[in-house]
Amino acid sequence: MKPVLGAANNSFIPILHTSFFKFPMTDKSSPSVFAPSVVLVDADFLDRVAFDLIVNFERMIGRRIPKGDLCHWLDCVALDGGLRPGAGEIQAHFLYSPQKEELQNFTPSKFREDLNGLRFDDRIGSFSLFAFPVEEIISGEEFFLQSFAMLCEEKQVKNLIVVADMDAYGDKVTKICRDAKDTDITLLTMQPVTGRGFSQEILGYSLMSALGIKSEELA
Repeated sequence: MKPVLGAANNSFIPILHTSFFKFPMTDKSSPSVFAPSVVLVDADFLDRVAFDLIVNFERMIGRRIPKGDLCHWLDCVALDGGLRPGAGEIQAHFLYSPQKEELQNFTPSKFREDLNGLRFDDRIGSFSLFAFPVEEIISGEEFFLQSFAMLCEEKQVKNLIVVADMDAYGDKVTKICRDAKDTDITLLTMQPVTGRGFSQEILGYSLMSALGIKSEELA
């Protein structure tokens, strides 16, 4: 783990989100220009992991755990991905099943109404959120892998932070990492992953911070 201020040691310092606003977008809109730093998220997988953590930790610490703060989570994963305050433009791309309308365990939650087009600024940088439903002609796995490979080939993308379902298609993710050039890739996983071409951090730490679970509650 990187010895930095972030979610890894559950000592994340809260960062005030100084402004929130929506920019005009359509159902088929996508970034005309990619940011130097991109967070690519399998939203269905992220939501399942958050649900499992909520159920397990509510039992463990004996209190109700509210939905996770999605913007706080993005701050955490940006730090885990090696970014620092003043990182500039950061994009977050959420890929989700078309039959789902929202994240069940985060706020804000609705893909079309809340996330797609949301922008917020804080000390870490300027975040722009995009939500992309999986097209009917392709599987969720294929959509994610194609999106990941495409971002690795974009010259303007220098840092990629990836939340993928490693149990389902992790071998294909690590192959893309091996073949990628000139892109700093961080995989956020629930278990250590072997391979080269990427660094990795534990996804659970950033989720615990976003869910408001404190280390002293686990002592």
